[in-house]
Amino acid sequence: MSGPLWIMIAGPYTAGAADDAARAANLAALNRAAAAVLAKGHVPLVGVNLALPVIAAAGPDSFGRIMMPLSLALAARCDAVLRIGGASEGADREVALIGGRGGQVFHSLDAVPPAR
Repeated sequence: MSGPLWIMIAGPYTAGAADDAARAANLAALNRAAAAVLAKGHVPLVGVNLALPVIAAAGPDSFGRIMMPLSLALAARCDAVLRIGGASEGADREVALIGGRGGQVFHSLDAVPPAR
């Protein structure tokens, strides 16, 4: 491997989250993982962070038509994925997309090598 990878952080956001506090906790976990990936010298990307401002501008009824399409479009550009957290259909779709085209799939932060 040479240079930093673009690594998507995939995990639950709405899955298993009954309220705003639970979604915020899920997003915080995604962002903590992103900070750790950045510390290893890679470029971390969180689909939720891309989609939420667009959803806010488009209105709350836009969630279904914006969240996964933007997250999957981002996944299509990533070299690898770090899958964190519990059950999530959306995160599993991101993993399948990246892994299915030969991208690296990491299931723990320890498995992510430092960038060179």
